[in-house]
Amino acid sequence: MSQIYVGLVILALFAGLITTRNRPATLFVSAALVLYLPGLISAQNLLNHYVNLSLITLMLLLMGSMALERTKALQWVSRSLFHKSQFFTLLRMMGLVSITSAFLNNTAVVATLMQSVRKNREHPAQRLLIPLSYFAILGGVLTLIGTSTNLVVNSFLVETGHPGIGFFDFLPVGLGVLLVAGATTIVGSYLLPKGKVASDISQDYFLDAKITDDSLLTGKTVQQAGLRALDGLFLAEIVRNGQLMSPVKPETVLQANDRLVFCGDVKQAQQVSSLPGVTMYANEVFNDTNGLLHDNLTEVIVSPTSTLVGRTLKQANFRALFDAAVVAIGRGGERISGKLGQVEIQPGDRLVLATSEDFYRHRNLERNFFLLEGKRLSPMLSGRQEIIALAGFAGVVIGAASGLLTLFNGLVIYLALMLGTQVISAADIRRRLPLDIWLVIGSALCIADVFMSSGLATTITAGMFSLLGSTSPYLALIGIFVLTWLITEVVTNNAAAAIVFPIAIGMAESLGVSIMPFVMAVAFGASASFISPFGYQTNLMVMNAGNYKFGDFTKIGTLVVIAYSITALWLIPQAFPW
Repeated sequence: MSQIYVGLVILALFAGLITTRNRPATLFVSAALVLYLPGLISAQNLLNHYVNLSLITLMLLLMGSMALERTKALQWVSRSLFHKSQFFTLLRMMGLVSITSAFLNNTAVVATLMQSVRKNREHPAQRLLIPLSYFAILGGVLTLIGTSTNLVVNSFLVETGHPGIGFFDFLPVGLGVLLVAGATTIVGSYLLPKGKVASDISQDYFLDAKITDDSLLTGKTVQQAGLRALDGLFLAEIVRNGQLMSPVKPETVLQANDRLVFCGDVKQAQQVSSLPGVTMYANEVFNDTNGLLHDNLTEVIVSPTSTLVGRTLKQANFRALFDAAVVAIGRGGERISGKLGQVEIQPGDRLVLATSEDFYRHRNLERNFFLLEGKRLSPMLSGRQEIIALAGFAGVVIGAASGLLTLFNGLVIYLALMLGTQVISAADIRRRLPLDIWLVIGSALCIADVFMSSGLATTITAGMFSLLGSTSPYLALIGIFVLTWLITEVVTNNAAAAIVFPIAIGMAESLGVSIMPFVMAVAFGASASFISPFGYQTNLMVMNAGNYKFGDFTKIGTLVVIAYSITALWLIPQAFPW
């Protein structure tokens, strides 16, 4: 009965992650609590998983990386990316981005370079943004700290009583995967849409306007009001008394208080605000936005850590939080229906904001947004601070790789040094504290613990073993890799690692072989998120920044994941013998 209960909880978690818009942290914590309440995991074990050494190491790494993000290193990478040839630009990108991502947070790397890629005048941004994300993912598999998944897998390994993974243990397989899958990415990039070279504010947005009580348009048809002849804008629907009218017919008669939802080029918003008796959603927030709509538009992407996720603009009291008004929302070509103030914000949504002078003074911007247009959020470090940040982190890497000190101890010293020299402040840490990541991984550790202790992992492993028969370890390795990859594409990389790891260990023990090839299969399978834009955070970021469709990822991602998988599955047994 306990196995059935645990299985149902895990299936419910999967269903929630796939079908609902709830934050993954909320779903994972709920699942962990549902397993705790019947006593399937003790309070002591529950708490121990949230203070797991590898998990705290990951938190320290993410907090310490804030200092590195403010150095000129990423700006130098940004300036060095572009060449007149698209091929050489992508070749440079593969080298520079992958090396940077091997040591820095992938999200920060992509967020910093994304703006330069969009603004470059050498090549269409749509040919470069998906490769940017893929190279960051491929760089992440080079080292222990390159991606959170590697640290999560390491934490599972330590929990089972085995020695941890070394700092550069991933490198032999990771380097081969980078070269083969990276070359495939370069070739596949020519299949992507060409788009425009100039990188202005994207055009695929939805704008919201309202007909006032005294509007001269009241009583006129859509055709008579000229709403069918706006340059670059299309009237997608009308919201009247809570009812949607779509498609909008030319003979539809306009009424007072109608909400008009336009799609198209947000830079043409002034056409709407200049119509007699029509106010934009932003006008309802600011008293006067005509100047703001023309001069102070800022384009941002909603961060997965944002407090806005899962809430509407009205619920979040957006104006009070940021001294800005949302002019338009974009969601990777997806249709957004209804009033902007009632649209539930999702990670990766693009917002065009009409900003006041106080917008950039807010201390909560870094947690909530990646800026695509506008000023830089984080102040750069001074020369002295930059030397301290870079030299200190290099010391941590050298110490951890050589075994002189543990990664945990090195990061504790590094973070203390960053605080002591005021490279970062306690306020920076509070603002950027990766609480959601901590909750997701801590809860995943709890779920994996119950998955194993209930016997469900053993039952599933036995079922797979009997289904496969007297199979070879190599076929079992392929099965574990493919299973992890499928879950990663559908849910998330950390969830995939948490669920498949116990099965992988059970399979290795049943076959009487070393567990390390199976551990690596889980690690590399969990990072193989190329086909779906939703499996990995950086894919979601570039999807919205480049206005890609799902099919764009499928087109290039299928080639990349085949190259990645074949290479990884060939190299893993070579580097980690049975």
